[in-house]
Amino acid sequence: MKDCPFCEVKDKVFENELAQAFYDAYPVSEGHILITPKRHVASYFELTKYEREAIEELLELSKSHLDENFHANAYNIGINVGHAAGQTVFHCHVHLIPRYQGDVKNPTGGVRGVIPEKQNYR
Repeated sequence: MKDCPFCEVKDKVFENELAQAFYDAYPVSEGHILITPKRHVASYFELTKYEREAIEELLELSKSHLDENFHANAYNIGINVGHAAGQTVFHCHVHLIPRYQGDVKNPTGGVRGVIPEKQNYR
């Protein structure tokens, strides 16, 4: 699709028939990878079973790649669906974000941090 940055990715880390993985242009942490379907579709909920399986395959390959090359201590996996959830590029994409010991003061709650006052639930 014209003007979609994920439809024209050139520097892929991995790809298969239905999906592609590449480094995020605006990484949250060193090694941050995005995994997208090759088909232009906005929402994870619009993916076919086969596209979800292709994305899962690349998620596993990408995690192994990051383990070997970036030595992350942990990971966050996230998908923003819709404007209210923070999606800014309306081509479905899965974030694989490597996490490192001490990268934030208190990581409790992980992805719950999308709503900061709900992050620490203890």
